[in-house]
Amino acid sequence: MKLVDPDATILVVTGGSAAALQKDRPLADWVAEEINRRGSGIAYHRAVVLRDDRYVMSPLVHQNPTIAIGGPGANQVAQHLSQVLPTAWSREERSFVQMAGGQQGRQAVLWGMDAAATRDAVEAFITGGLLDDLLERVWAFRQGLM
Repeated sequence: MKLVDPDATILVVTGGSAAALQKDRPLADWVAEEINRRGSGIAYHRAVVLRDDRYVMSPLVHQNPTIAIGGPGANQVAQHLSQVLPTAWSREERSFVQMAGGQQGRQAVLWGMDAAATRDAVEAFITGGLLDDLLERVWAFRQGLM
């Protein structure tokens, strides 16, 4: 049985260190809960949380829409995405949401200079409409088919 659709299931990736799991995993769970709620039970319109080492070692999942949480020093996926994605939101050069717009905007990285700043980035992403923008790009085509 297929559990993940590379076009619709969003991967939420955290660092794998003990500190990253303690600080960033609850934020990843928050993002995943919001995605799952907004997916309204539609097949594959959901999130899966995983560690960066699992993501890096599984090339097949690189096709999925991806949200990396945590700073470039704590998350290998965030390290890569922070170098290639434009900044969509920032606060006081401490909290950042990076994501591309348009049809190619299927990835985001949410991070900050410390745990509190990362939480601010996640909160801004969820409440400021950026998550909705991402979900619209990822799910728009699929909803048109149903």
